[in-house]
Amino acid sequence: MGSQAKGRTTLEVGADGIALITIINPPVNSLSFDVLFSLKESYEQALQREDVKAIVLTGARGKFSGGFDITAFGGLQGGKAREPRPGYISVDVITDIFEAARKPAVAAIDGLALGGGLEVAMACHARVSTKTALLGLPELQLGLIPGFGGTQRLPRLVGLSKALEMMLTSKPVKGEEAFSLGLVDAIVPSEELISTARKLALDISERRKPWIISLHRTDKLESLGDAREIFKFARAQIRKQAPNLTHPLVCIDVVETGVVSGPRAGLWKEIEDFQVLLHADTSKSLINIFFAQRGTTKVPGVTDLGLKPRRIKKVAVVGGGLMGSGIATALVLSNYPVILKEVNDKFLKAGLDRVRANLQSQLRKGKMTPEKFEKTISLLDGALDYESFKDVDMVIEAVIENVSLKQQIFVDLEKYCPPHCILATNTSTIDLELIGERTKSHDRIVGAHFFSPAHVMPLLEVVRTKRTAPQVIVDLIDVGKKIKKTPVVVGNCTGFAVNRMFFPYTQAALLLVEHGVDPYQIDRAVSKFGMPMGPFRLIDLVGFGVAIATGGQFVQNFPDRTFKSMIIPLMQEDKRAGETTQKGFYIYDKNRKAKPDPELKKYIEKARSMSGISIDPKLTKLTEKDIIEMVFFPVVNEACRVLAEGIAVKAADLDIAGVMGMGFPPYRGGVMFWADSLGSKYIYSRLEEWSKRYGGFFKPCAYLAERAAQGATLSSPFGVTKSRL
Repeated sequence: MGSQAKGRTTLEVGADGIALITIINPPVNSLSFDVLFSLKESYEQALQREDVKAIVLTGARGKFSGGFDITAFGGLQGGKAREPRPGYISVDVITDIFEAARKPAVAAIDGLALGGGLEVAMACHARVSTKTALLGLPELQLGLIPGFGGTQRLPRLVGLSKALEMMLTSKPVKGEEAFSLGLVDAIVPSEELISTARKLALDISERRKPWIISLHRTDKLESLGDAREIFKFARAQIRKQAPNLTHPLVCIDVVETGVVSGPRAGLWKEIEDFQVLLHADTSKSLINIFFAQRGTTKVPGVTDLGLKPRRIKKVAVVGGGLMGSGIATALVLSNYPVILKEVNDKFLKAGLDRVRANLQSQLRKGKMTPEKFEKTISLLDGALDYESFKDVDMVIEAVIENVSLKQQIFVDLEKYCPPHCILATNTSTIDLELIGERTKSHDRIVGAHFFSPAHVMPLLEVVRTKRTAPQVIVDLIDVGKKIKKTPVVVGNCTGFAVNRMFFPYTQAALLLVEHGVDPYQIDRAVSKFGMPMGPFRLIDLVGFGVAIATGGQFVQNFPDRTFKSMIIPLMQEDKRAGETTQKGFYIYDKNRKAKPDPELKKYIEKARSMSGISIDPKLTKLTEKDIIEMVFFPVVNEACRVLAEGIAVKAADLDIAGVMGMGFPPYRGGVMFWADSLGSKYIYSRLEEWSKRYGGFFKPCAYLAERAAQGATLSSPFGVTKSRL
């Protein structure tokens, strides 16, 4: 933030005796230390002035405050804290100056009051809000707990059940709901917000309305007996849903302290536990992911040239299968008019029906009103030829992975689309240069690689060739953001970033199985580590056909480091293809519930006899930690190659891509961040040892070897050797 203007507050005193204090720190008026210290000064001035009867606190430009400035957490973790001592802001300032003031204060909330923003508002003596404003405490998403008294004041304003739900889910409530909960005292249109707040503040100062200190309220708190049940239930749910996380349990403990020992004790426990969590791995990891997600749109040589994204008014999608219909769904949901093209009526109807079904499921879940459904579906048109492509600004091709078919489509697109039209392909395995080989439009050919299901999965890989124009990349990044995806710019190679990084994941698992490790033990360890499912359950889900096709690409392109196993082909010969056939590595009942299959042994034994591998007794006794390392260190190794080859712009892009594309646990910070927490030397030595024993598959790459030799982190840019830990 360094070079930008510092955040501040302003103070204006009106003839009515109201001091209006405004928080100014664009874009969301976050509470940096500059803002907090300025807020304290403005408050003290208002309290000292004889012409001030009461205070109204608000935020500039229609936003109250988005919360504590997250960029400052890094400084706090690095010990460069700007707070005189822990608890200074929460107790000395917010509680003992703001809340205890001799003059009442009313918070006037528009836009958002999140985290520290809501915590400051709760310390005011009343709150007025617009009906669309968002109010919430999302700190747990960063591995922290509210640190400015939120764990104590929220339960006193809305009751324990609702307060715990709001904190544990990190979900904000809209103004209307906040009013019905008692979190705000009035709902008004934004043009009347300040005048209403001023009137309320005067009413309180003249005792026409009650002067209420949030921290001292008890009327909303459940009885002690009920409270015990609520805490017990909340803890049980967290242990079930997030067994690897401790900070949600800490949050419950802190709330409980306030109920049992009083709010002041609760405030001090919050301060103490916040400090511990701030220096723990989980918050460092989640804060890394927070910044990684926001940093993907910075691409040197592309996004720093001053190019503005062009307006995309109409998009065509070629192919109405699972991917095409999912992409079309994502586009219409964000108000893009879409033409879906198929080869015949039957396929076209099926494609359009898929989009309709996707939207209907949103309607059923109450995520969409019937009016919005009609408006959204009306943005979709079908086509059987390219006639209607003459005014499209972007085409996304999503047909089957067949080189000559795609080449022909791109020849046709070049002929029928306007010359400015972006020509994108959703291929996951075919070289983009090959797809555009027969065209003259190399500068506008780009990959738009979605993950399945495309309208749900949050990642978009924007694949550039050496010839893709920066303008085209800027445009696609913009579309990606508008359809609520996180766009990550990657280079053109087999598997791009995510699939390439994770191809060793399934291969390592197969290698371990052939050497005698139980496949179900691997899946259990990997799930426990925090992946949505283990590698074998995943192969069953995507299907053996896809697994073999994509695996084949890697075997062909990286022959020196692929492990070829016959387990899957052997099962395929017996008509097992994964979940769709109800038999793969697991057997599936009609509810898609997976059960281990005793039959699996015979396929493993047969594959072993074909590869000539014998059971390694050392591997049959692997710990969970060993399994995780043997499955994920090859992923780290490949991620290092992706970085060293310049396929990825920066390590943080790989972190967010793995989390969003493969479900790598965000609380471990991403593949590269997690690797750095273990150290490049350690990872190198383990891989080196395994490569001597089990072959070239594990061989550490040059980049990893070099980093280990220097004792450098894997994530730091070249030449920077400082360790992050």
